[in-house]
Amino acid sequence: MSQDTYNRLVSKRGKDLADDKKTNVSHHLLELARKESDAVLKELDTRPGGLGTAEAEARVKLYGSNEIAREKHRSPLMRLLDNIKNPLVILLTGLGILSYLTGDLRATIVIFVMVLLGIVLRFYQEMRADNAAEKLKAMVNTTATVLRDGQDAEVPLKMLVPGDIIRLMAGDMVPADVRVMSAKDLFINQAALTGESMPVEKQAAAASGEIQNPLELPNIGFLGSSVESGTASAVVVHTGDKTYFGSLAASIVGQRALTSFDRGINKFTWLMIRFIAVMVPAVFLINGLSKHNWLEAFLFAMAVAVGLTPEMLPMIVTVNLSNGAIVMARKQVIVKRLNAIQNFGAADMLCTDKTGTLTQGKIVLEKHLDVRGNASQRVLHYGYMNSYYQTGLKNLMDEAILNHGDLNEALQVDEKFRKIDELPFDFQRRRMSVILENDQNQQILICKGAVEEIMRLSKHVEIKGEVLEVTEEHDEHRKRRVKELNEEGFRVIAVAYRIFPGDNDEPHYTVQDESDLTLLGYMAFLDPPKESAMEALQRLGVLNVDVKILTGDNEIVTAYICKQVGMPVDRILLGSQIETMSEPELAEAASRTSIFAKLAPSQKEQIIHALQSKQHVVAFMGDGINDAPALKAADVGISVDTAVDIAKESSDVILLENSLLVLEQGVLEGRRVFGNIIKYIKMAASSNFGNMFSVVGASAFLPFLPMLPIQVLSNNLLYDFSQTTIPSDQVDSDWLTRPRKWTIGEIQRFILFIGPISSIFDYATFFIMIFVFNAWNNPALFHTGWFVESLFTQTLIIHVIRTHKIPFIQSRASWPLIFTSVIIVTVGAWLTVSPLANTLGFVALPSLYWLILAGLLICYVLLTQVVKTWFYHRYGV
Repeated sequence: MSQDTYNRLVSKRGKDLADDKKTNVSHHLLELARKESDAVLKELDTRPGGLGTAEAEARVKLYGSNEIAREKHRSPLMRLLDNIKNPLVILLTGLGILSYLTGDLRATIVIFVMVLLGIVLRFYQEMRADNAAEKLKAMVNTTATVLRDGQDAEVPLKMLVPGDIIRLMAGDMVPADVRVMSAKDLFINQAALTGESMPVEKQAAAASGEIQNPLELPNIGFLGSSVESGTASAVVVHTGDKTYFGSLAASIVGQRALTSFDRGINKFTWLMIRFIAVMVPAVFLINGLSKHNWLEAFLFAMAVAVGLTPEMLPMIVTVNLSNGAIVMARKQVIVKRLNAIQNFGAADMLCTDKTGTLTQGKIVLEKHLDVRGNASQRVLHYGYMNSYYQTGLKNLMDEAILNHGDLNEALQVDEKFRKIDELPFDFQRRRMSVILENDQNQQILICKGAVEEIMRLSKHVEIKGEVLEVTEEHDEHRKRRVKELNEEGFRVIAVAYRIFPGDNDEPHYTVQDESDLTLLGYMAFLDPPKESAMEALQRLGVLNVDVKILTGDNEIVTAYICKQVGMPVDRILLGSQIETMSEPELAEAASRTSIFAKLAPSQKEQIIHALQSKQHVVAFMGDGINDAPALKAADVGISVDTAVDIAKESSDVILLENSLLVLEQGVLEGRRVFGNIIKYIKMAASSNFGNMFSVVGASAFLPFLPMLPIQVLSNNLLYDFSQTTIPSDQVDSDWLTRPRKWTIGEIQRFILFIGPISSIFDYATFFIMIFVFNAWNNPALFHTGWFVESLFTQTLIIHVIRTHKIPFIQSRASWPLIFTSVIIVTVGAWLTVSPLANTLGFVALPSLYWLILAGLLICYVLLTQVVKTWFYHRYGV
């Protein structure tokens, strides 16, 4: 390639980059589609014989590889850093460092063990899930047939450049955005981009200026589509990120917005940090000013800070989510992002694409009807024999007919019929015929094709075995019946026949013989719903999940499919209507509408954002290229194993099996996970709130510390261990019946009502220790008494808070949770008389104390149950 040519390309590339700021991919495709082939070649600086090898290599350097943007794979180190950048982890790490600096090694070890366990568990589970998802990514064709130096060559897909001339044939993936230069019977499947199952015809002629949607252009092929039938040569227009597919891929790359789960965890974390920010300085100042030992006051305040910090939260969250991921994996669901499990349960809206998710993603013969619209086996049999004996390329409808039951043996086609001749399909006639000889020495021409063509050639109709003349009045009825089928979303073809005498030894048939036909009936095709679709939607309805259909397909087909699965179709919102709406208008309309049709990919994303603006938690299920932006925008993106790579890459959850019933299991598992997380949060938050009152009050009136720092940390460590089995607990079935979202206001309200109850019994213990056991002059006895009461009440209260019902009677905790609760209170009681008692500052407690403690615990459980029951009746949560 000459230097002048190279410089010209450099200059043109610079101009292209500048123009990108003003024009988008769609606009450029529309421009090229409206030009004649010669003008297109001239603009792309190429020729019919293709580029030379040197030219192509230069263009690779200028335009880049034909690869789309992908999420950058995070290294293990970056993933580890992401897990560390949690405000709770940072807080605990800071407290651990301060504990080390002040010489409290025991506190340092306790804190860092909790931090490391939470980080390592989360890191391990996310790496495992990501590795599983990587193995699921489908492989795509890696080469394309390209004219290079005037010769056909197989070139790696990523080496294609604008200006390359490529060959396309049935089964090929379209390797870039291309302008068709010549075509013969070319049909391309664009389902991954548009959601429409039926292939569309592509031609070389310049497009009309009236077409504004690039996907409707008759001479443009898109990366991500595939050739169903025919052949073509085309020139590459856009590659990589400049393709229509690439522009969608670019929109999904980058940092994801925080989901409702992330926001909820962060809000709770900052709520607890605010508690600590108020509590710890207060405790430090009160003890320092009243007892005049500032070092002791500081160490006690540090121990209180650790005690108030819900350090088990990262572990509880991670173990719950990991357990959920393992449960879902057993049900053939890969969870790529752990947080998606809880978001699944919180979702009150499921938006789903239609094709390939709600439907089977393939054409099926739904109806075979006579001319009056009644089911007809004769129409099915004649249609089957036509498809069976034709030797041309079988299209999707032929495959659907041949797969419609085992008719070969029933009809004895090989024994009773012999093929005489064939009139292949072509796009001018829009029909094809086979001529068969039956065992009665008759030669039957069976013709199937476009309804209007077959009806035009039919002079007779067959009704219940009787052949009648076609009348204009009845013909109008038949046309209306076909129109009704079309309006229901069916693709309809007609079947007709003509009988010839079998006395011709060397028969030769021509298209002129496709006349004077007898119309037999119609065959109607559809991409039907999955068998599990209706039941799945009904089950989601029981769980109060509102289902919405978001599709690029037309409203007629969409309405029919939605009727099939039991969805209301009285209100359908089209993409053209959405274009005229403001964001608030769309948010209102989206909340009231269940079906959205003829959507552009960006509009699916718009609808999801609109629903989220109304405080809905949105799940989205899709499998096509056009679904990728919506999958990323949703709180939880769901895809299927047969989806295109970009859809799987954008999703949080991948379904490995065809059944949609697993969606119900995902929702239930998400709610169970959230239920167990919220148990810990409510318990930890209310307990900490109560402790705030107890510690501040005790520090104010006691002449000594309410509890030694080592006792605070020991109490906290034992209590934390008692909570490690919360992920194993069951959740009440009635709690699972509606979406559960993060509502920090509800948690705060719960804290305000339940938290102070523990303080009532803490203060009761203080006065019992002082006035019954004379502990005013015996700090060790006071410390021991409060340590035991605090540990027992905190460990016991989880059994009350874990359910809305009566604990132990109507709802019992899991055996592991019961076991750890018993073990921890036993260890706590044993420590007061163990060899470690002196080290920990404990003394033996009087027998009367244990009787009084039993009474306090019974009263505590009863009062908490009464307040809890009133709270749930009052606030209905």
